[in-house]
Amino acid sequence: MARPDGAGRPGDSPEPARAPETGPPIPPTMPAMSEAPQPYADADATADERNHAVYQHLTVLGAAVPFLGLVLAILLWHSRREQSPFLDDHGRESVNFQISLLIYAAVAGVLSLSVRGVFAFWPLAVLALVGMFLGARAASRGRFFRYPMCVRLVS
Repeated sequence: MARPDGAGRPGDSPEPARAPETGPPIPPTMPAMSEAPQPYADADATADERNHAVYQHLTVLGAAVPFLGLVLAILLWHSRREQSPFLDDHGRESVNFQISLLIYAAVAGVLSLSVRGVFAFWPLAVLALVGMFLGARAASRGRFFRYPMCVRLVS
């Protein structure tokens, strides 16, 4: 038997080449993500519009001060909502999420009167931060976004 490095003892013959095994046909590959159609994306959104939409989602950081996140979201939305449907959609979604967070915070505040209610704020903080990150990422990529657990009061 030949060694892996191809050297062998004198008189050893190298192993005969094997024919490639035939197996089932290889299925066609999926298109790359860049080639896949983007049904929920705005191909016409400019870089400036995408950046402004990212800022609209980052207003969640202002929610540490009561009502500041909502005021910032409304100001950013009203400042450029007429410019494009992309900005109008992201701004409206951000305002609705801020309103939802205020409603959930009020419920968590009532629950915090009990001993177990103190833990109600942690899931709210996780929802806010994860939602903000996903919304900002979608906006930066020119995609539309819907927050989970969002009460859509503003239409």
